[in-house]
Amino acid sequence: MPNALRLCLAFHNHQPVGNFDHVFEQAYQDSYLPFLEVFDRFPTLPISLHCSGPLMEWLDRHHPEYLDRLAHLVAAGRVEILGGAFYEPILTMVPSHDRIGQIRRFTQWLRDRLDAEVHGMWTPERVWEQSLTSDLVKAGIRYTILDDFHFRCAGLEQEQLYGHFVTEDEGCVMSVFPGSERLRYLVPFGPPHETIDYLRNIAERQEDAIVVFGDDGEKFGTWPDTKQHVYDNGWLHQFFTLLSQNGEWLKVVTLHEAFSDLPPVGKVYIPEGSYREMTEWSLPVPRQRELDRLTHEMHDDPHWRALRGFVRGGFWRNFKVKYPETDEMYSRMMHVSRRLQSAISHGADAPLLDAATRELYRGQCNCSYWHGAFGGVYLPHLRHAIFNHLIAAENILDRALGKLEPWVAAEAEDFNFDGRMEVRLANDRLISMFRPAHGGQMYELDVRTICLNVGSTLARREELYHEKVKAGEGNNTDGVASIHDRVVFKQPGLEQRLQYDQTPPKSLVDHFYPAEVSLTQIASGTAVDLSKFATTEYEARIRRGTDRVQVQMIATESVKNIDVRITKAVTLAKGGSELEIAYLLEGLPTDHSLHFAVDFHFAGLPSQQDDRYFYSSQPQNALGQLGTRLDLHDQHHLGLVDQWQGIDLGLSFDRPTSVWTYPVETVSQSEGGFELVHQAVAVIPHWTLQADDQGRWSVTMRLMLDTSAAEARMQPQEVLTSV
Repeated sequence: MPNALRLCLAFHNHQPVGNFDHVFEQAYQDSYLPFLEVFDRFPTLPISLHCSGPLMEWLDRHHPEYLDRLAHLVAAGRVEILGGAFYEPILTMVPSHDRIGQIRRFTQWLRDRLDAEVHGMWTPERVWEQSLTSDLVKAGIRYTILDDFHFRCAGLEQEQLYGHFVTEDEGCVMSVFPGSERLRYLVPFGPPHETIDYLRNIAERQEDAIVVFGDDGEKFGTWPDTKQHVYDNGWLHQFFTLLSQNGEWLKVVTLHEAFSDLPPVGKVYIPEGSYREMTEWSLPVPRQRELDRLTHEMHDDPHWRALRGFVRGGFWRNFKVKYPETDEMYSRMMHVSRRLQSAISHGADAPLLDAATRELYRGQCNCSYWHGAFGGVYLPHLRHAIFNHLIAAENILDRALGKLEPWVAAEAEDFNFDGRMEVRLANDRLISMFRPAHGGQMYELDVRTICLNVGSTLARREELYHEKVKAGEGNNTDGVASIHDRVVFKQPGLEQRLQYDQTPPKSLVDHFYPAEVSLTQIASGTAVDLSKFATTEYEARIRRGTDRVQVQMIATESVKNIDVRITKAVTLAKGGSELEIAYLLEGLPTDHSLHFAVDFHFAGLPSQQDDRYFYSSQPQNALGQLGTRLDLHDQHHLGLVDQWQGIDLGLSFDRPTSVWTYPVETVSQSEGGFELVHQAVAVIPHWTLQADDQGRWSVTMRLMLDTSAAEARMQPQEVLTSV
């Protein structure tokens, strides 16, 4: 008979902040509930379970009977509840005080609701840096799970990884369990007996071995094709049956039991990392492609198995470089966190600070801060949820600090930690952020009344999996497969929609185009820009008055061998809901014209709905849904209405203006397959410039954001987070 082996089954159930209610419900019906029903039939098997804070809160509102059932299983000793950071942030992404605060707050919530004693935690996406150790210990955590990949990167061999290890930082000691990558792919995708055979082989070689499976609960019903495989075809029942039948040597225990019963097998310091796939996703696409090529070429090399342990991908934090849009969320989150700490130190209103803390923590949920086999940053509703909570937190902080009357302010600071100064214009209704060093672009525009950042756009960029899109559906995988291996197309013709942006899809990005340029070229990102204004550094000046503030940005670049100077000034008034945007161009030729365009990109205004549309002078003059391509001329106003959200966004011009519009859509990968996702609405005013006799030309635009419709239907509890 094999040696006794302890198997720890740890399941991680999570739905991100901002996910659709019907997605929560479907995951509940397809995964969480049926799993518990099968588990109930095997009273001798215990598990460790982590349900993230966003999911727990949703379950408490919509299915409290499920949590009551969990509480009963906790009391019976069948389920160990794993804690963690309440709203599932990547721990290395948030300040130390926030990660400790999130863990403590969630531990208390679990104790109050489930009467659960929390000893261990789930580390989101297993993103690890050694300095986390001391914070986790201070938050009351005694152990967590990382991947065996982490331990191999520390120099350990697979045969050493059948137990838990102690690790330390600043004298704080905790244990870390290696989670098995092999089991992540066997469960539930391989036949149940293969897992038993794999474990038996370990037990025959190792005494007192501990093997840990730690992975997503959504693999058991929510991932494509798994509901039929796991439940209808009986995979989970067969798996639990085999575990029970082999109970003489295969002891299924909780992590806490394994931690308590057996001493650590050693001490280790673990380098930064995550699970193997995540480290690969964090690489720039050319390096991803190179690693992918080398992996396939070396697969059959006799030395590859030994070399593979020394091969790793990139660093999680570089997702903030790979996707500047995540860096925008991160930078905004850090700004709110600093403001909150300052308010706490000044003794502001405690109930309001508690509410602001909750909103900040929700704005730290990790899912939209990266991208791999799932939608992540490509899912607009998740990005907007992050900004929604961060804007709400800032609104509450203003109330806590007594800023109740109309006000306006301007600041210059390195808000995004890139060594260059950004500019923030803010009042009680709007917040606008500018990057003078990067084309003078406006990269954030918060409508505080409805907590919406209409600047939360996403660039169309190359992804490694686009090669599969180009190859088509012929390379699909038969049968149930890991989500990493599936090739499914949710709509036809996606290979025709692979388009990439030459410049970020932000606002106030300036271009000179050939006279014959077409809307098709503009929309596809293939138009030739005759200047470098879109990426050049603008000199910035701030003007402050009692009732208004202004940022003025100035740059000179060559256009067809002529030095043209652009001065653009953005003005925000106290209590106002509009930006005045004035352009002055100097040095223009007087003997021929130039074609000038200014990009505006507005996110958070979905397309393909009749109540979301363009209009000209009056809302009743509809020009088409917000996904419509328009080529308009002699316009003095263009409006964008979203009746569902209650916002009317208008651009007015003091001279006749031509305007292009088109939808910005990305081809991205999600759980269900490859899909086209609407990211933003592009509105591009453009002019054929006829300079005056001094080589000058000017235009003044007004960007108005009317949310009176939304405010009229707000409930009292919503007023707290708005202004």
